[in-house]
Amino acid sequence: MYIPNHFKQEDNDKTMEFMQTYNFALLISVDNELPIATHLPFVVEVQGNSMVLFSHLSKTNPQWKSFADKEVLVVFSEPHAYISPTLYTHEKNVPTWNYIAVHAYGKIQIANSNEKKLEILYKQMQNAEESYLAQFNRLEQKYVADLLDGIVAFEIQVNQLQSKAKLSQNKTAEERKNIKEHLLSTKNTVTQEIGKQM
Repeated sequence: MYIPNHFKQEDNDKTMEFMQTYNFALLISVDNELPIATHLPFVVEVQGNSMVLFSHLSKTNPQWKSFADKEVLVVFSEPHAYISPTLYTHEKNVPTWNYIAVHAYGKIQIANSNEKKLEILYKQMQNAEESYLAQFNRLEQKYVADLLDGIVAFEIQVNQLQSKAKLSQNKTAEERKNIKEHLLSTKNTVTQEIGKQM
């Protein structure tokens, strides 16, 4: 990802918080030189000195066949907002877009047992709706076994992380104030979020 120095996010805690908040991400791999992608919810954890991403997809989704010993990219994005040049102090400006994005690279390790698949599913359920676990645990064993047979659960050990927060840092204090106030005053909650981030 192209990241000019003034937009580079170097605060790892902020990056981690962003990934956990906007965890519905885009998993990109390559099959026969063609990029393919699936939108998936991820659990983001730090284990020791490493960041690990957990998720699963349907076995009927052929993308999993492209995972073997290849690096993948997971793109975390949102929120974003259009920035009008009318918000700057000089007319010689053009429209732009403010946004936050994180690119995480790594190799996928597919869960090779039902026990490991369940471990990943539990992480996802705890992350999304912990109270659902009691209901899940009441399901018949055969039903759960069939569910597990129909998914490909995996983890990604992140080996490279790129974090970008394009929030008008290259503009004057007055312009940043104008932009922030404008974004916070809109009715669009996604746009408001960029104002809060600024």
